Amino acid sequence: MRNLLYLVVLIVLFFLTGCATTDDLKAMRSELNQSVEDKLAVIDANVVVLRKELGKNAEALAQTRKGNANTAADITDLRDNVQQLRGQVEALKKDISRGTKKEEEYKEKIDSILLKVNFIENFLEIGKKDGSSESGDKTKAAGNAVTRDPTKKQDKETMYSTSYQTFKEGNYDKARAEFESFLAAYPDSEYSDNAQFWIGECYFFQKNYEKAILEYEKVTKNFPGGNKVPYALLKQGLSFLKLNDKTSARLILQQVIKDYPNTNQARIARSKLQEIK
Repeated sequence: MRNLLYLVVLIVLFFLTGCATTDDLKAMRSELNQSVEDKLAVIDANVVVLRKELGKNAEALAQTRKGNANTAADITDLRDNVQQLRGQVEALKKDISRGTKKEEEYKEKIDSILLKVNFIENFLEIGKKDGSSESGDKTKAAGNAVTRDPTKKQDKETMYSTSYQTFKEGNYDKARAEFESFLAAYPDSEYSDNAQFWIGECYFFQKNYEKAILEYEKVTKNFPGGNKVPYALLKQGLSFLKLNDKTSARLILQQVIKDYPNTNQARIARSKLQEIK
């Protein structure tokens, strides 16, 4: 730009002083044209680069939208499953009330269905983590600090999603190790209470109830404001029942009912308390 202004000033001076010859003017005009063409070439090149980048961004956006659509479809399927399971429970309860089925015969089946409902609803809570108002202030603040860097956010989400996928596939040893690595890297992210809960679940499904109880306890102690606390307390109570420690189970299930009334966890806790004699 300075060279261009310089040439224009020279042309004006030559005209004013009358010292410029025809050859001088031609030379300056040629130089001016060349300078303009060079700058236009640079602009054209930048436009080409920008168009390519816009094309890549558009493609990435399309893939993201497709992924979101698939996720939404999966969640819809899960919600439908919950409704179907609830319908089965209601049908069994009606059969029992009419006397067409023995309560003892179907009580275990009802409890099994309720646990499935609880488990699916656990999964559905994952998609609500980012906007959940139930997360603790400390967890939110730390999570926001970590996710300011888009690269770190992507790495964190990828790491968590990979661990969760491993868990869903039933590879509990590997999933537990991956969740532990996630917590070591991101101890206070918005996914950390989830990761800690799934570690407890890994032990629970491996029937290692003592260790499951200890891992569920970490959820309630390390993430008291997180939305996995009622789930962890319920599963602690169920773990104590599996160990035939009815006293501990009764205390924890009563705590679930007291602290989280009108929830699925409280309903399951009431059902289990009726079994404890």
